[in-house]
Amino acid sequence: MNETKNNIGNYSATRRKKAKTTAPTTHGICRMDEVGKRQFGNKERQAEIGSGIGTFHAFLKTCFMPKLKEDKIFSWEDKLHITKIEKGFYKSLSLLIKHYGISPLSTHDFNYPYNISLCLWDVQRQLKSKIQNWENIHLIEKEDRIFFVAQERYNTGATLYYIPVIPLYQMLRNKNRKKTGLLLLSVCTYLYRIADIPYYRQEDSHLYWIYEMLTEWLEQDEEVDDNHISKKELQKAEIIGDIMGQKIACKENLLFFEERLKQFKPKDNFDNECFLLAEKTFNLYREYPNASVFRNTYYNNVVRPEEADEDEYYNEETIITMDKYISFFAESDGLIYDNLMDCVNNEFNEYGEAQEPMIFKTFDGSNVTHENLDFESRLFGILNELCRLFN
Repeated sequence: MNETKNNIGNYSATRRKKAKTTAPTTHGICRMDEVGKRQFGNKERQAEIGSGIGTFHAFLKTCFMPKLKEDKIFSWEDKLHITKIEKGFYKSLSLLIKHYGISPLSTHDFNYPYNISLCLWDVQRQLKSKIQNWENIHLIEKEDRIFFVAQERYNTGATLYYIPVIPLYQMLRNKNRKKTGLLLLSVCTYLYRIADIPYYRQEDSHLYWIYEMLTEWLEQDEEVDDNHISKKELQKAEIIGDIMGQKIACKENLLFFEERLKQFKPKDNFDNECFLLAEKTFNLYREYPNASVFRNTYYNNVVRPEEADEDEYYNEETIITMDKYISFFAESDGLIYDNLMDCVNNEFNEYGEAQEPMIFKTFDGSNVTHENLDFESRLFGILNELCRLFN
């Protein structure tokens, strides 16, 4: 793995103290993997299922439905209420399968609650294999209604997407790579101006303050003089960063983007890779001319703040926000880079989750959004490839 695309320390193992569990206004959530814990219990005996094997070993080869614990909360439910639950379940299911184009297993021959349990398992299995960026599905009971809520989420893989600008600066000054540099400059301008990727020389970016902190540390260190390599690296990051910031922010790079693609003639494999990346970026820009990388992100990953506990939602940030792990920065080499990575990893180790693009779709009879995470999937692929080319 290249140095710019970094795994975030021990990110996946370190956990912050968890906040209180979200308290939605719904009466309950039944996830696919929680079916055995919370069932709308049925006192009737399940239908027996035999293996059809006629040998004396048949018992060992027989598949039995799992025994479910009856929940006291629902032990009083009569057939009328169960019928209402099943009606709501299958009505919502019909909306879901129409939206995603799947063919669920027929479960009408099974008694309640096995019909719902089996159907949930099958739907989850199909959606996981068919839908890109599939996350999970919930079965919600709210105000005497039963319906599905599906979640799609792009998995960033606990990865830092830090794009170095000094390599681009060097390409633009290299006679043999200038045209390639101009092509990638258009890519970076799109990422900055349209996709809203933060730039480290701007005060509202997260990395700006980390560079400032490193500068203060060096100034307070009496053993570090003005000729120390770390100070020179910081000066380089500041000066070139300001120069490239102006170039990347120039909107003319977008106006010339298509023309640069048409006139570009790759000289070697590197040029060809840069051309293919620029072509992907231009196509994404043309299909999503105003889309930001933050368009499907939510504070603390809470999609519906009105259903979240107020203390959990408003008190503090409990996740790594996307602007902290996606950014332009100086370079992926040197002492300053090493210290920068240490600072970032130490901070991120305090969190247990990262902000990621996500979409929720509710199948309760209201209009279902046809949004997806196609833009995010392609954009993160471009970021990953650009980081690789600059390293």
